[in-house]
Amino acid sequence: MRLKITHTTHYRYDAPVLYSLQRLRLTPPSCPGQHVENWHITVDGAKVEAGYNDQFGNHVHLVSTEGEAHEVRIQACGEVVTEDHAGVFGPHVGYCPLWLFLRDSPRTKAGKLTRELVKSLSADEPLAMMHNLMEAIHAAIDYLPGFTDSDTTAEQALEAGQGVCQDHAHVMIAAARSMGHPARYISGYLKMDDTVEQAATHAWAEVHLAGLGWVGFDAANNHCPDARYVRLATGLCYADAAPVSGMRIGLSGEDLKVTVVVESKGQSQSQTQN
Repeated sequence: MRLKITHTTHYRYDAPVLYSLQRLRLTPPSCPGQHVENWHITVDGAKVEAGYNDQFGNHVHLVSTEGEAHEVRIQACGEVVTEDHAGVFGPHVGYCPLWLFLRDSPRTKAGKLTRELVKSLSADEPLAMMHNLMEAIHAAIDYLPGFTDSDTTAEQALEAGQGVCQDHAHVMIAAARSMGHPARYISGYLKMDDTVEQAATHAWAEVHLAGLGWVGFDAANNHCPDARYVRLATGLCYADAAPVSGMRIGLSGEDLKVTVVVESKGQSQSQTQN
């Protein structure tokens, strides 16, 4: 599947920003299941300071503002050709050892509710267990945008029974790690037929299983990633893979608008988050 993606992030400030530094993880890699045909990032109202690959292999740009900036517009766009590998990404490669993905982060620490969820599962082998886990998380957390935020933990999402794809991914990661399986967070894009109340970008989890390597599980939609998915970045949790993150100095108010457009075979989807 050939997907054309345009991802725009627009910040408006009601007063000059003294200083800001943003970390952009907006460059999808060519890797198993996807080939990047072309991709470019434009930044208006800010200065690109550096580009580098982080410890997880994500390509990162640092952009800064200083002085009289009232708005910043960041746009990433290009074309990616994808294949359906039934969720299987394959062997572990990269700078980080596999055991690192067993380590908890504040958002993915397993608690009572996570352990109870795991105890309720039954399967003869790990892959079937992960599919059962994905289905159980999908049933336990209703998709509801705006109820949780980027700091919501897996336990809090399970307690609330509501959340977004980020929360489904964190619970999947927490549960898999509690079972002894390395797990990681993936940020990216998903081409949806129905885009009502969808987040600007998507997220899912990958679990490392013997004989298969990394396998993706999208508990928000209760299926494994296919050719509609494009991965951007990976890490232990949201903090390591957020498409745009950073800090700013100053008391100005901020208005953020994010728009993602994904096109395939002449059809398009548009998702807007204010």
